[in-house]
Amino acid sequence: MAEILTIEKLVYGGDGLARLDGKVIFTPYVLPGETVQADIERVKNDLWRGRLIDVTSPSADRVTPECPYFQRCGGCNYQHAGYAFQVDQKRAILREVLRRVGKIEFDGEIETIAGEPWQYRNRAQLHIENGAIGYFEHGSHTLCAIDHCPIVSPALNNAIAKLNAELPGFRWFTGTVELFTNETEIQVNVLDRVPPLIRPLFESLGTSGPIEYDGFRIGRNSFFQVNRFLIDRLVDCTVGDATGESALDLYAGVGLFSARLAKQFRQVTAVESSRGTFYDLQHNVPSISAENKTTEEYLAGSEQKPDLILLDPPRAGLGKQVVRELIRIGAPHLTIVSCDPATLARDLQGLLTSGYKIQKITLIDLFPQTFHLEAIVHLA
Repeated sequence: MAEILTIEKLVYGGDGLARLDGKVIFTPYVLPGETVQADIERVKNDLWRGRLIDVTSPSADRVTPECPYFQRCGGCNYQHAGYAFQVDQKRAILREVLRRVGKIEFDGEIETIAGEPWQYRNRAQLHIENGAIGYFEHGSHTLCAIDHCPIVSPALNNAIAKLNAELPGFRWFTGTVELFTNETEIQVNVLDRVPPLIRPLFESLGTSGPIEYDGFRIGRNSFFQVNRFLIDRLVDCTVGDATGESALDLYAGVGLFSARLAKQFRQVTAVESSRGTFYDLQHNVPSISAENKTTEEYLAGSEQKPDLILLDPPRAGLGKQVVRELIRIGAPHLTIVSCDPATLARDLQGLLTSGYKIQKITLIDLFPQTFHLEAIVHLA
């Protein structure tokens, strides 16, 4: 059913929101203020989605996408918008989610940090099928074959080109490969069984072992930030000039924040649950005390009150148990690094109710051209 929609705003997830006959309709690849023609379908209950047919009245902020696969490939959401506009929209979305989910009325400025919007990714997960490589199409598991990706680094695009040249000889192989690079070496992690016939192709791309990135050893199953241009600024913004006797780094990963904390605090404890990542953490920051536990396990047995607790949780956020333990411990300063504004809002609500106050919020755009955003919140 084709309808004319007027887009009110962008929402977290990349869609634009419109209202029609009492229905709220979410449509991708649109911008606020635009009038568009879209096919409307009911997904479930009160959830309605639009499929864009035509932009009848485009926004002045609409631009021509740089990627020929945009709107088919599911990787990017905002290539049709100028980059400064993308960042402004993400700041508005972050503020709106804090208000809607957490009932948090933050009237202060949300600072933004942005970098180069293209060729920024040092990691890519690619799917291989029928001799082709690419990403899944938007909202499906259908392969969108590519010959390059404008948001990944030059080294990764070289690897994509090599795979494209060789994979037609291995049409029988279906799988997923994750590539990570420091622009000198490439780490190859095939997430499926690798038959002997195709193994030399993957081995020719790089190593399955750890590689070094800015002084950090990164194992193939260890998480590391994907924006190669903003890693130092992320650490600067998160840790800043904080000093003191003791700091606790939770969800510590390979030690990205612990390394800076160790220079500014007399005693640092880092907690990481993944065994492989924990070994990288110990190797990267040997001067600290490292614990191979979940954050929940560690906090439940902790009676210390450090000067600063830094938390960089996964997308699921902290959760009720961790928030409860943080309130019990009552550290004078908390810093949360969040990649999901909804779970951030939920977690902040509990902390603010207990007496913590937001000192500063910074949005750092680690994922240009996509709806994803990273927020750093300092509380006291």
